[in-house]
Amino acid sequence: MSALDEARLVLLRHGETPWSALRKHTGRTDLPLTALGERQAAAAGPVLAGLALRAPLVRTSPRRRARHTAELAGLTPDGVDENLAEWDYGDYEGRTTEEIRESVPDWTIWTGTVPGGESAAQVTARVDAVLRRVLPELLERDVVLVGHGHLSRSLIARWNEFPVLEGRRFAMSTGGISVLGFDRDVRTLHAHNLVGTVPEPEGAPE
Repeated sequence: MSALDEARLVLLRHGETPWSALRKHTGRTDLPLTALGERQAAAAGPVLAGLALRAPLVRTSPRRRARHTAELAGLTPDGVDENLAEWDYGDYEGRTTEEIRESVPDWTIWTGTVPGGESAAQVTARVDAVLRRVLPELLERDVVLVGHGHLSRSLIARWNEFPVLEGRRFAMSTGGISVLGFDRDVRTLHAHNLVGTVPEPEGAPE
């Protein structure tokens, strides 16, 4: 087994927010977690603990929903990476896919254009910069990146040497975890969309 085969790049999507609960595109808007989102973030902690990470380097998106998720999951961030911010949805910020399709039939973030926002090429450049930065770290320790849905899915696609477009094939739940790594020095996806057991809120009816 090579040293690379022990390396793990772990992605954690933030917990639920008021807009993600409604499936609204949330990029620059700095929303807090909902009560459920806080429980999802806390539930990610035992999943991460079960991975027995090697002195992990932890970086987060600048958005508070990601930073709060890291905190509740028991992680100690080593810094913020601006390139981990969610896809910039431009004029589509705060709108659902169904609403956008009323004027742009069959639109998706992966295949359509985003007026006033980022292109797939721009997101690719950001994601590739993140991966270039973490690769040397993976020779020595695991890396955890705490961020967002579409950005994390883009990271998965690019890690596996696919176009960002193929992020469409890796749906990721709020509070979900993916584990990337190597198999005989080839980049691979070890586990995807792991979620912890989310407890019911106190006082909920049994």
